[in-house]
Amino acid sequence: AQRDIKRVLAYSTVSQLGYMFLALGTGLGAGVIAAMFHLFTHAFFKALLFLASGSVMHAMGGVIDMRRFSGLRKLMPVTCATFWCGALALAGVVPFAGFWSKDAILAAVQYQAQAVGGPYPLLSWLATGTALLTAFYTFRALFLTFYGPERIPHEAGHHAHESPRAMTVPLIVL
Repeated sequence: AQRDIKRVLAYSTVSQLGYMFLALGTGLGAGVIAAMFHLFTHAFFKALLFLASGSVMHAMGGVIDMRRFSGLRKLMPVTCATFWCGALALAGVVPFAGFWSKDAILAAVQYQAQAVGGPYPLLSWLATGTALLTAFYTFRALFLTFYGPERIPHEAGHHAHESPRAMTVPLIVL
């Protein structure tokens, strides 16, 4: 329900930290490795998403409310393409890094669900549902920002454009 592009990404970080702690909670060495792997991959794709949202904020004159801008894919093609990559990674889509790290977490939880039972079957289902919810709100932010009719807030004036190379090159590298 968030309309602030930065808050969507920030709340997503809390969700991903939950994934990491879930992996640790399995008590397995594989869970610890999965948590550390997800911490590492998450750092890169979340940095990409935050930098891309900063690129959008730069172009929109500091406006962060996604209701006030849309249709930016033609105006900001590099930012749009890199946001897509970050969103696919965060959503856990193959072959992006987020798939492999989330899969490792879900595998550790699923192993415990079969081996131990207890709360792990429920946790496995909740973790899978959370992954789907993460994909939903990530793509919601992407589509609200880059698709639909082009809307530029008045704060951006006539200067709405792709960010300079100093911002787009790090996006591409990530």
